[in-house]
Amino acid sequence: MKTAVEELSPTRVKLTVEVPFEELEPSLEAAYKKVAQQVRVPGFRPGKVPARIIEQRFGRAVVLEETLNDALPKLYGQAVDETDLFPVSQPEIEVTKIEDGSQVEFTAEVDVRPSFEIPDFQGAEVVVDVAEVSDEDIQTQLDALRQRFATLTGVDRAAASGDYVVMDLRAEIDGKNLEEQQAADVSYEVGAGSVLQGLDEALEGLSAGEEKTFRTTLVGGENAGDEADVIINVKSVKEKVLPELDDEFAQLASEFDTLDELKDSIREQARRNKLVEQVMQSREKALDALLEKIDIPLPESALKAEIDARTHNLEHQIAESGLSREAFFRLYQTTEDERFAEFEDSAAKALKSGFVLDKIVKAEEIGVSEQELTNFVVRRAMQLGVAPNTLAQHLADNDQLTLAMMEIVREKAKTVVGDAAKVTDEAGNEVDIKAIYAELNPEQEAEGVEEAGVQEPGSQEESAE
Repeated sequence: MKTAVEELSPTRVKLTVEVPFEELEPSLEAAYKKVAQQVRVPGFRPGKVPARIIEQRFGRAVVLEETLNDALPKLYGQAVDETDLFPVSQPEIEVTKIEDGSQVEFTAEVDVRPSFEIPDFQGAEVVVDVAEVSDEDIQTQLDALRQRFATLTGVDRAAASGDYVVMDLRAEIDGKNLEEQQAADVSYEVGAGSVLQGLDEALEGLSAGEEKTFRTTLVGGENAGDEADVIINVKSVKEKVLPELDDEFAQLASEFDTLDELKDSIREQARRNKLVEQVMQSREKALDALLEKIDIPLPESALKAEIDARTHNLEHQIAESGLSREAFFRLYQTTEDERFAEFEDSAAKALKSGFVLDKIVKAEEIGVSEQELTNFVVRRAMQLGVAPNTLAQHLADNDQLTLAMMEIVREKAKTVVGDAAKVTDEAGNEVDIKAIYAELNPEQEAEGVEEAGVQEPGSQEESAE
C-alpha cells in the first residue's frame, strides 16, 4: 500500500491511497461469504453458493462493493498510522480507481490536528493565591458548620428574610385554577431567591394563617411564560436557631471534645486545602501561559463538535429542570446569549489545550497504569454517586475507557507543565510544589496531589464530623 498526503489547509489533508489487489484478498473472501448468505439461488443452500455462480447471477460489482465496504475503513486507519496524522473528524472517502485484479485507489479528506511546536515552558512564572489561613477563614467554616446543625423553631410573628415558611401555593389565570400549578406543604426559606419572581417579596410580612396573591410569570409546566395570579397560604413560620459556639457544639458536630480542638482541626484542613489549591492553580496558570505562546489554527469541524456537545448538554439540563428557558437562565444569573458566547470561548480553549497536552503526552511518553485507571474510576464514581464497578462496566460497554485514559494522560501532562513553572504567591513568596507533594502525600510524592488522599478545597466542615 502506498499513501500520499496533500495538505489542503493547516487543518485539513487529503490522503491518496493505492492498494495492490492482493491486499484485498481477506476482504474479498469475506465478501463472497456474506453475499452467499444473503442471496437465494435454486439448488444451493444459504451460504453455499459458489463464487462463480454469484458472479454469473449478480455480477462481480456486487462482490467488489462489499469488499471495499469491509476493507476501506481498515486501509484508511492503516494509512493514518503510517503518515503519523491525528484526525479530528470523520473522513470523506471516495474510491477513485478500481482495476479489478490489479489495484484500488481511494482518497480520504479529513480534518487533522495542525502541525505546531511546543515552546520551552521550563521556568514559566505564575502567581497563585497565598496559602495562609486567616481567622476569617476559620469563622466561615464554623458558621457553615453551625448552619448544618441549626434547628427550626416556630414563631408567632410575621415572616422575615431568613425564616422558613410552610405554605400552600396555587396559580390562576383569569380566575381559572391551574391544576398542575398547585403545591401543598412547601417548605421555603424566605429570601432564598426563588425562580418564581415576586415570591420573596410576597412572603415577607405574612404570618401563619394569612393569604396573599401576587402576579408573576410562570416558570414551568404547560403555562410556562404566561402571566398568572399566584395565591400563597402560609401555614407556619419558623426561625433558624444556630447552636452556640462552645465545647458542647464541638462534641455534637465533630469527634473533638473542645471548641479549640475543633478550630485547630479546621485550621489544619483549611491549610492543606489551600496547598492543594496552589498546586491546581499553578497547573492551570502554567498551561494558560503556554497556550498564549502558541498560535494554533483550529479545525472547524472539531470546534463545531465541541460547541455542539456543550449546547446539547445545556438543552438537556433545561429540559430536565422543568423550567422555562427564561427562568432557567435567570436561576443561573446569566442570559442565553452570554452562555452561548461562553461556549465558543471555552470550546476553543478546550480544543487548543487538548492539542497541546496530547503533544506533551507523546513527547514525554506518558502512559496510564492499571492502578491509575482504577483510581480514576473510583474518584469519578464518588463524584457521580455510583458504585465503581458500575461505572467501570459502563465505560467498558460504551467504549469510553480510551477517553478515560486520554483524560488521565492529559492531566499528567498538565502536571508536567505546572511542575516546570516558577511559582510564587501573591505576597511574593516562592511556592515549592514538590515540597507540597511531599507534605500531602509523602509515600507517593512523585504522583502529586491526585493521589494525596486529601479533600477538595471547601470541604472542611465534612472533615470535622
